[in-house]
Amino acid sequence: MTGKVMKVGIMSRDEYRERTLAIARGEYKPKRGEPKIWFESIQSMAQVLSSENQELLRIIVEQKPKSIKELEAATGRKSSNLSRTLKLMARFGIVDLVRENKTVCPIVKATDFQVEFGLHKHFAKKAA
Repeated sequence: MTGKVMKVGIMSRDEYRERTLAIARGEYKPKRGEPKIWFESIQSMAQVLSSENQELLRIIVEQKPKSIKELEAATGRKSSNLSRTLKLMARFGIVDLVRENKTVCPIVKATDFQVEFGLHKHFAKKAA
């Protein structure tokens, strides 16, 4: 199963805020291929992309459930748990939750992940 690769980065909240403000001021332009999704820590990334959640993504890709109820039947997970997990993944752009009539259909946007992090600054402002 090969699909869309999503680049994710890990950056502290303070560094992310500094980066966002530098972009807004025009002092920094994100480079091509830079992650679009940032986690605050390896732990926060691990919560969202846990083995259990990776399996959930795999089931969605393979079985293409048309609703949370269908996904509940396929996974054995309660719909309240699935909704919470899917909303979190949607916030990070990993899934889309498409509303059709009164049902929500989960669609996986990324099946493979590249993680970028290090001890250095993730961006540098242009010299004044």
